[in-house]
Amino acid sequence: MSSLEIKDLEVSVETQDGPKKILHGVNLEIKDGEIHAIMGPNGSGKSTMAYAIAGHPSYEIEGGEVLLDGHNILEGSPDERAKAGLFLAMQYPVEVPGVTVSNFLRTARTAIDGKAPALRPWVKEMKEAMEQLRVDPAFAERDLNAGFSGGEKKRLEILQMQLLHPKFAVLDETDSGLDIDALRVVSEGVNHVHDQVGCGVMLITHYTRILNYIKPDYVHVFARGRVVESGGPELAEMLERDGYDKYIEA
Repeated sequence: MSSLEIKDLEVSVETQDGPKKILHGVNLEIKDGEIHAIMGPNGSGKSTMAYAIAGHPSYEIEGGEVLLDGHNILEGSPDERAKAGLFLAMQYPVEVPGVTVSNFLRTARTAIDGKAPALRPWVKEMKEAMEQLRVDPAFAERDLNAGFSGGEKKRLEILQMQLLHPKFAVLDETDSGLDIDALRVVSEGVNHVHDQVGCGVMLITHYTRILNYIKPDYVHVFARGRVVESGGPELAEMLERDGYDKYIEA
């Protein structure tokens, strides 16, 4: 059984006044097939955790480890972490002019598998995945995310998730900026990939609305750079009712 275990993770970011510590000893474990929702107020460190795990160069690891199947992935480069089975869907997917969606996806799959997928089966797999996620097939020949709406960018990230078969997917505010229709489509895509691939999911969000479509096994409250409370789906209902005030004040 695969697992992603975050142990005593401490992270800082460089500012004009010097290093500023953001994460103060995060502990969390996700097993394959589990969905964990990470909720908390703005500035609590949720996105910092996601980017630090993935290897963003702006974040300095000051302590702790992140074990994927027992191996500390913090010792590897971002691409080595991805090859080990970690996937990050960013809050703001970047545009990459000059690189088509189809070329990007096939190159990424080649890097992970160690060899290029056979062309005809690959095209068939990609078209089927795009149809399931209601992505216009014409997007395959457009530059990656260039001129795409927020909802289209998020669908393409879930398309990447489906085609790259990660062990664990970190989804950083996937619901950000989506209207209700796009939210439903993206959520259906996440559920489909989760069921199909069986990957563990860390779903980072401010709001409970996405949890109406993606049902978490566990909910964790993030505040002051650490996990301060954990529970089941009922914890999200409590947060919807009472907000984060008591965690901020504490």
